Amino acid sequence: MKVLVTGSAGFIGFHVAKRLLEDGVNVVSIDNINDYYDVNLKHQRLKQLEPFVSHQFIQLDVSDREGVAALFEREQFTHVVHLAAQAGVRYSIENPHAYVDSNLIGHVNILEGCRHNKVEHLIYASSSSVYGLNKQMPFNEADSVDHPVSLYAATKKANELLSHTYSHLYGLSTTGLRFFTVYGPWGRPDMSPILFATAIKNQQPLKVFNHGDMSRDFTYIDDIVEGVVRLIPKQPAPVEGWSVEAGKSNESSAPYRVYNIGCGKPVNLLAFIECIEKSMGGTTEKIYMDMQPGDVQATWANTNNLFDVIGYAPQVDVATGVERFAAWFKRYYR
Repeated sequence: MKVLVTGSAGFIGFHVAKRLLEDGVNVVSIDNINDYYDVNLKHQRLKQLEPFVSHQFIQLDVSDREGVAALFEREQFTHVVHLAAQAGVRYSIENPHAYVDSNLIGHVNILEGCRHNKVEHLIYASSSSVYGLNKQMPFNEADSVDHPVSLYAATKKANELLSHTYSHLYGLSTTGLRFFTVYGPWGRPDMSPILFATAIKNQQPLKVFNHGDMSRDFTYIDDIVEGVVRLIPKQPAPVEGWSVEAGKSNESSAPYRVYNIGCGKPVNLLAFIECIEKSMGGTTEKIYMDMQPGDVQATWANTNNLFDVIGYAPQVDVATGVERFAAWFKRYYR
């Protein structure tokens, strides 16, 4: 097995690459190391991968059509875990072209590389944000995802559509994962856990949106990685007799699947902040604000379909996960 992991300087990509290397897998990883957030954090993640002799890192942007094509032709991967993307719901409102370049053009470049080089299975990152205006809880893969509320979410829905097309036309096995609020050590500094921990550490006021009336399906990084790794050898098969009218929307007559991957236990935002405060050993002033554009009030994953395929069952509760996160935060940001 030879696996390409894209986005290996990113939060989830780094953890997936590290786990595969620990399991003895031959990994080539790429990242463009952009400056969306602190590049020092990205370099420190990559530094953790340097001791592994079965790892090769290449600085490459997935939107580089010729560079990606040459990489696939040269390396002949058996499997691809495509996690590189321009992240951030709110940033997509400010800088839409970055999302088109990375999340749309980049995704097509990866699909083309898989198509022309006989990759056995492509696993790629979708997002819980695709559920958009859907209010039915918990979110099920059969729910409508036709009304996103951010450009980021729209690009992730487009990734699912593009992947199905390649599965249908070329028989490429593709699996999309709708990630639900992943947190843990080495997390992104633009996401709530580090924002909250930083405010507490520096005794700064903390912005709480929608006046605290929000909940998220916080999912610890180790549970996410376990799900991704278990899925790599699980190539989806076409569903016999499947039709649009009668079949599940996350399946197809093509070798295509989409799954939720979350904890399955939503946590109120204020309760999560209390958990961070306890683990950080301090409290801070809270400034209650209105909902931000592009945000949603709640997320909650139904993970039954993923359990049926790989026995996916998250093991880390929020209290334990936040303790582990806070311990890392104190070491890294001391």
